[in-house]
Amino acid sequence: MKSVMALSFSVLASGSTGNAFYVETDKKRLLVDAGLSGKKVESLLKQISRSPNELDGILVTHEHSDHIKGVGVLARKYGLPIFANEKTWAAMEPNLGTIDNGQKFIFERGTVQSMADLDIESFRVSHDAADPMFFVFHHEGKKLSLATDMGYVSEEIKGTIRNSDMLIFESNHDMNMLRMGRYPWNVKRRILGDSGHVSNEDAAYALTEIVGDQTSRIYLAHLSKDNNMKDLARMTVTQILEQEESGVGYQFSLHDTDPEEATTLVTL
Repeated sequence: MKSVMALSFSVLASGSTGNAFYVETDKKRLLVDAGLSGKKVESLLKQISRSPNELDGILVTHEHSDHIKGVGVLARKYGLPIFANEKTWAAMEPNLGTIDNGQKFIFERGTVQSMADLDIESFRVSHDAADPMFFVFHHEGKKLSLATDMGYVSEEIKGTIRNSDMLIFESNHDMNMLRMGRYPWNVKRRILGDSGHVSNEDAAYALTEIVGDQTSRIYLAHLSKDNNMKDLARMTVTQILEQEESGVGYQFSLHDTDPEEATTLVTL
């Protein structure tokens, strides 16, 4: 009897300079975003012993360049279908280059699409893009949630991703680093606004309402190159989770992500 592979994933790259995530089951291998060059994404997949030739498609969260830079190149080179909602397609298509109509697929926000043995649920986030959305991956009772690029964590988001087995969650900036940093005020205001990015502190307090008995790992993602540091993000989130007695360190563990190095391929 053939064994069934559980849900596996790697954060290939995460940060303000580029984002890409890999998800696989026994029957599906998908990329979520490709915000780096096609060559870099190929290299990151090689780090986890995977190849773009094995991919079944690319899911796109929104049209910002740090999420779509390599989408067009990879889709053309490997004949990959691209899945995005209509507003995101309209916003990103001029930046993808020529894409064959047979590779264009609509995946609307607030829907579930089943792809072989994987059910993929899309949900809305507040961000300054056309129609940004992220995903929950369901496979044989396991739940993997990806949630970054949020100005705030809404009750709807908390409810959707609550008690995930594993979470990839935004911890974009340290408030003091951002306020004291070199960014012009209009950029700071954008990051701090409801359509910007979640801070370390806000991420931690949101996580206290999201983690559950099933939760075993949380990956802190989309860290700002200029306004955050891995150690600082992890320390801040850990302190708040400990203060709120949320089980960090024994019920679940916190993990870093990196803009240049893929995380180990982990199976739920």
